[in-house]
Amino acid sequence: MNTLTNIKSIRAKTNLSQREFSDKYGIPKRTIENWESGASSPPDYVMNLLEFAIENEYQKKSRGT
Repeated sequence: MNTLTNIKSIRAKTNLSQREFSDKYGIPKRTIENWESGASSPPDYVMNLLEFAIENEYQKKSRGT
């Protein structure tokens, strides 16, 4: 999966708009737009951190905690 598809799928798991995702995770909206359009790519460590944070949040919600 390339970064473009990956960042969109990560954000899709949250059901957040780009603005909401930006506000929640402290990433400028323009940066998210650039990542999703393929104009730039996030560093690998950022992708890893986002995936980790969102997976943990998703698991908590599915457990009801």
